[in-house]
Amino acid sequence: MKTAAIITTLVASASAFAPASQTATRSTSLNAWKEETVVGVTAPMGFFDPLGFASGKSDEVMSGYREAELKHGRVAMAACLGWYITAAGVHPAFNSALSSDPLQAAKELPTVGWIQFVLGCGAIEWLTQQIKTRPGYQAGDVLGSAYWVDNSDEGWVDYQNREVNNGRLAMVAFMGIFVQDLYYGNYGDQIFKN
Repeated sequence: MKTAAIITTLVASASAFAPASQTATRSTSLNAWKEETVVGVTAPMGFFDPLGFASGKSDEVMSGYREAELKHGRVAMAACLGWYITAAGVHPAFNSALSSDPLQAAKELPTVGWIQFVLGCGAIEWLTQQIKTRPGYQAGDVLGSAYWVDNSDEGWVDYQNREVNNGRLAMVAFMGIFVQDLYYGNYGDQIFKN
């Protein structure tokens, strides 16, 4: 618990080093979100919205959608990594006494472990909400990179596209991993065994 408090304090204090005087205001239409140069609009799909969730939405709503996509993608990437670490039998806590099956390990996790998990996620969410109040905040940019580099840098846009695409892949991959374990009891390297 002390370690989590220390880490949270360090992360919170790191935002003090970001310049607060910059403001970014932008007003565009939904058509601007469909341009080829927008982060997340990549080949082969381009602007992908088969169910029409984006139609008629304001820039503020679209930014919220992008932020949610980034957050879910980041969580899914961490979940995929955590799944295979757990499946390998590595548990950072509880002396590796939990099951190697991640779903079984979740059932075996003591109440104190769940409390730490919920409080840790809550602290991260609270910190994110505090960071979002800073002037010049861009959707999903929790670490403040937009203060030092903007979307005119081709390398930065390429990096952002990779993050969005890897997040999209991780969301689909985690659902496959989860369903494989839930329905067939296969987890970790057992997925590839006959």
